[in-house]
Amino acid sequence: MKVALITRSTLYTVYGGDTIQTVQTARHLVDMGIKADVRLSHEDINYAEYDLLHFFNLTRPADILYHSRKSGKPYVVSTILCDYSEYDKHQRKGWGKLLGLFSTNGTEYIKTMARCLVGGDKLASLSYAWKGQRNSINEILRRAAMILPNSNSEYERVVHGYTSKVKHMVVPNGTDQALFRYNGLSQKDEHLVICAARIEGIKNQLNLIRALNNTRFKLIIIGDHSPNQLAYYQECKLIAAHNVSFVSHLPQSELVDYYRRAKVHILPSWFETTGLSSIEAALMGCNIVISDRGDVREYFESDAFYCEPESPQSILAAIEKASIAPVNEHLRQRILQKYTWKQAALQTFKAYQTAIAS
Repeated sequence: MKVALITRSTLYTVYGGDTIQTVQTARHLVDMGIKADVRLSHEDINYAEYDLLHFFNLTRPADILYHSRKSGKPYVVSTILCDYSEYDKHQRKGWGKLLGLFSTNGTEYIKTMARCLVGGDKLASLSYAWKGQRNSINEILRRAAMILPNSNSEYERVVHGYTSKVKHMVVPNGTDQALFRYNGLSQKDEHLVICAARIEGIKNQLNLIRALNNTRFKLIIIGDHSPNQLAYYQECKLIAAHNVSFVSHLPQSELVDYYRRAKVHILPSWFETTGLSSIEAALMGCNIVISDRGDVREYFESDAFYCEPESPQSILAAIEKASIAPVNEHLRQRILQKYTWKQAALQTFKAYQTAIAS
């Protein structure tokens, strides 16, 4: 079987959770004997080389429309469907605050067109300009052989927001259990809190800094800012007290030592489909603090400490509890059983077989 995994053109320059998901899925499919090539959406692709196309990010439908129409090949979609509406409505500033006046699909349409007009992105499918976000996504879903959401709750969000007439198979995100190995012998620093994520408003580092400024905790924020979020990053740096430090994006292999030492990992995001760094950190024995926005409860259930993203007081209270709690071995074992990239690749391969057979 030969598959092209087609994803956003900035996959390697603007690093995100979908970068890990795409690369690790391809790597483990190759280990299974499948020809799996990661291709960027702006590339010229010889579709004749492939039996199937696998797209990522349903919220970027222009790229999917272009390649799916041109190729005529069957395809599946890892939806990674985020909902930015709460953040857009309550947290954006300046001109960005106007996005809160539009529907979710209207907002995403404006963002896409802005990336093309101002950010230098290429609009792969010109029909997207007149079809719009919602109609484009509905067309993709109607023609897809199958969608591969990361959770049942993500699937429900797809069918609630668009169409229910689409086959699906849940493919949970995973971790690299060979890399993130924790033996329980390393001493955890109860004062060390880390946040490994791209620095941007949706990840909510600003309220995290407000929560931990001048407390007993040492906060390390690991990641680069999004290209269009320089002002947000500068505000984070401006208000950060002496106990808050910043580290540029690190490859996963270099995150291991931070995960090993930290007692707490936090993602107080306004929305997460999974929060890959939370799973990685939990596997390394960190106690996890997260908001409940998105699909995270399906992964972490009652094995995380939950906070309200709009409240620095709530964030601090959850971190205080997590810092004195024992390592959650039950969560570690559940991740090893259910959330590894090998298991994700096996499930993805099953979806491929079904898609080609149909």
